[in-house]
Amino acid sequence: MTYFLQYLQSISEKIKTIDAIEALEHHKAAEICFVDLRDGFELMEYGLIPGARHCPRGSLEFRIPADSAYHHAFFSRFKRFVFYCSHGQRSILAIHTAQKLGLENVSHIAGGMIAWVEAGGAVERWSPR
Repeated sequence: MTYFLQYLQSISEKIKTIDAIEALEHHKAAEICFVDLRDGFELMEYGLIPGARHCPRGSLEFRIPADSAYHHAFFSRFKRFVFYCSHGQRSILAIHTAQKLGLENVSHIAGGMIAWVEAGGAVERWSPR
């Protein structure tokens, strides 16, 4: 096993992972914010989960803290979050970062957007604003 995979596994043991079926159930709850961590070009090509907020993995450190000039207000409004990416690796890393920044009650979808679609999850088109 490579160092990277060992690193992901060690982080995975400390975070909450949900499967796509559980994510479909969570998606019905208004108090849970789904956060798409993929880059814009991925969203343009493949779409996103309806109602999800977009925050690329590379900007989390700037978007979560309330005292950052780049803060996304939804990180302050919601109390529960479901992170996802394409396959589930970036979301593992993102939760690790989010927890260090004080964001609690965050889970991620095992298998990411691919698992969501395979489980019959809806997808909507995305375009940058």
